[in-house]
Amino acid sequence: MHKKRLRKLGFMRRLLTCAIALISLVALFSAHLHLFFPPSHVSMLPDPYKFPTQHESQYQKLSRERSWIQPHLSKAPLPALKLDGANRSLDFNKLWKPPPNRDFTPCVEPSSSYLAPQETRGYLLVHTNGGLNQMRAGICDMIAVARIINATLVVPELDKRSFWQDTSNFSDVFDEDYFITALANDVKIIKKLPKELMASTRAVKHFRSWSGIDYYEQEIASLWNDYQVIRAAKSDSRLANNNLPPDIQKLRCRACYEALRFSPRIEAMGKLLVDRMRSYGPYIALHLRYEKDMLAFSGCTHDLSIEEANELTAIRENTSYWKVKDIDSTEQRARGYCPLTPKEVGIFLRALGFPPITPIYIAAGEIYGGDSRMADITSLFPHLMKKEKLATVEELDPFINHASQMAALDYIVSVESDIFIPTYSGNMARAVEGHRRFLGHRKTISPDRKLLVRFFDKIANGTMKEGKKLSSRIIEMHKRRQGSPRKRKGPISGTKGTDRFRSEEAFYVNPLPDCLCQKESTENETNITAVLK
Repeated sequence: MHKKRLRKLGFMRRLLTCAIALISLVALFSAHLHLFFPPSHVSMLPDPYKFPTQHESQYQKLSRERSWIQPHLSKAPLPALKLDGANRSLDFNKLWKPPPNRDFTPCVEPSSSYLAPQETRGYLLVHTNGGLNQMRAGICDMIAVARIINATLVVPELDKRSFWQDTSNFSDVFDEDYFITALANDVKIIKKLPKELMASTRAVKHFRSWSGIDYYEQEIASLWNDYQVIRAAKSDSRLANNNLPPDIQKLRCRACYEALRFSPRIEAMGKLLVDRMRSYGPYIALHLRYEKDMLAFSGCTHDLSIEEANELTAIRENTSYWKVKDIDSTEQRARGYCPLTPKEVGIFLRALGFPPITPIYIAAGEIYGGDSRMADITSLFPHLMKKEKLATVEELDPFINHASQMAALDYIVSVESDIFIPTYSGNMARAVEGHRRFLGHRKTISPDRKLLVRFFDKIANGTMKEGKKLSSRIIEMHKRRQGSPRKRKGPISGTKGTDRFRSEEAFYVNPLPDCLCQKESTENETNITAVLK
């Protein structure tokens, strides 16, 4: 009996020893795992396998309709710290790091001599024109014009006759009440023209493009002598980019970046889309302007079939307000005037070092050519997402038939993205870039299309291959094209008249120096700098 007890005791000791050893091994393995995969980095990585569970059934339904925006996601393991692109590894943080903002911060408060609106001389009616961002810029300019000519601004009328045929009113797209209140100390704004003036004779003017303050204070303001109502037939590019009083420039920024916010419904949906994109980690917003209207307008037909090229030409010829009809597509592309194709964007992103797992939000309408046109970029970057993928059909239903409201959702997701990449320098690209500069110079990579197409053509004809050499060249040529602080570009040397103003960088692309100021160093920082020197 005694021996039997000893055997049991020995067995228990051996079992306890094994358990202790096993626990020690697990602890040691865990320590090494954390060493190689720090939690701070792992938490930053997106989960490429699973979409938010509450939307899975809707995504499955949408996948049958839009196969390219919901690709099959492989179960390959995620890299932890290094991203492999073009046969080279780039540090994760470096790839996503924004450019230094050099302590520039918004400074849009009016000067001490700036007065509240005086008794107005009449009413300014505004008919905006173009798409969402063209209208936004025009509205902000007309706020400044109303201030200059001492007018009461009637809430602008949105363009309902443009290519998109959007029936949205101002209050459908923008927060009308906030807009009026936020600018109360600048301009008096009312929702409708007083009834007694509805039938009155009004001056209908096409304000001269890129005009300075003298034009408005003299020629336009003189109309008050004969009229109580002035109607601006168009609003885009009616105000000069430069050489305006500082208080007028700051007012334009207050209007654009503070007062003219989207309607509560659009803001809420935009925030939801941003949150869902962020659930996958840092993301790129890609403004893929490869849509029918842009290709028709620009005359760009590279890689399209003869039938597609003829269709685009017919659209351009039948659109009366597009003045240029005869366009050489090859010449346009060589000069960098064409939007990059989806295939070219895929090559570009891979050369920059972005890995296949990168979450990419496609800020665009319907891509011309659909699935077949998106196949090349989808094969390289399968994690392509759009509004229709991130939201349910029911959630998007209030916006789906309104181009301006859908564009507003793309605008919000693009402004809030970790990196914004426009494939064409249109109104949306310029507006988002300017807003991101105002908010702290968030990273915006602007492809050098003129140089890139030379590489793409060499790849296509077999004289150049993708790889480390191409990647190094593309990375180097885009080091200074990432949205870092710089002053707004003036006119191109030698240009005159309208061409001179047209060649200037638009005010809403870059609000520096008018609306951004560099923080002054504190006394302690100055002393430390002096010591270090």
